Amino acid sequence: MKISVVMPFYNCPYIDQAIQSVLNQTYTNIEILVVSDGSTDYLEKVTPFLDRIRFIEKENGGTASALNMGIQNATGDYISWLSSDDIFYPEKTEIQLKTMLQKNSFISYTNYVAINEKNEFITPPVGEYFPNRLDFLKTMKERNIICGCTILIHRKIFSEIGLFDTTLPYTHDYDLWLRILQKYSFDYLPSPLVQYRVHPNMGTKKYALEIEKEIKFVQKKHIDSINDAIVKHISNQ
Repeated sequence: MKISVVMPFYNCPYIDQAIQSVLNQTYTNIEILVVSDGSTDYLEKVTPFLDRIRFIEKENGGTASALNMGIQNATGDYISWLSSDDIFYPEKTEIQLKTMLQKNSFISYTNYVAINEKNEFITPPVGEYFPNRLDFLKTMKERNIICGCTILIHRKIFSEIGLFDTTLPYTHDYDLWLRILQKYSFDYLPSPLVQYRVHPNMGTKKYALEIEKEIKFVQKKHIDSINDAIVKHISNQ
């Protein structure tokens, strides 16, 4: 099985650490697609890796458009993505793929920890697990509990559900999960396999008010379909 790792890149000083973490994966059948979303800074940190990655340049259009560009150019059976300021643990891909193949799963997410600018751990594992689909649906209806960089997804889901919504600058991932949830269940791996970097320049801090408004918009957009999924699940029990 081939894995494609899509990495949106826009003026991020941690891009070299992100790329190196994918190159360090114990699972080796991986392609890395770094999508420069009109980036002008820190390109020199990508240069040493150009012979080991696929580097795609595009005009600035936001993270969702960069992810879509990567997915459209990916050739793997499964796709994951890594923010250019985050880090994969070396065994992330191997453990996640093995588990999904055993369970015949099409999408899964994992536990993760937070780090700071100096790569120091600042939280214990913070992933959330729900033992049944009903609790998961109810929780996702209220808030997004999935760290996107922990996801591994079979490429057929994009053919069925579609790509990220580029009109949503901040909550395109939450929107996609809610669309996928209407048809698929998410498996969870309790092992922390990603380091999520918290720093002053991260978008969730800079655009907190805008994000809050967009979350409410996405929840309202999907409220009926998620309620239908909840009713369907209860009736099938």
